[in-house]
Amino acid sequence: MTDTVLASGEIVNELPFPAEVFGIAFLVAFFALGWLTFSYRNVANRHRHKTQGSSGASAHH
Repeated sequence: MTDTVLASGEIVNELPFPAEVFGIAFLVAFFALGWLTFSYRNVANRHRHKTQGSSGASAHH
């Protein structure tokens, strides 16, 4: 007694690109977003006059 499953009725949707292309695309997108995040480093220190506190900020509008 062997149990066999017929796959003739199975619906298979093939990918439009090979799986490696999707992996490479997601890897490139991941590094691009990482670079974008990294490019915003130290932004708060570029505008130090805006974050020095209320005593100095109210006199220099």
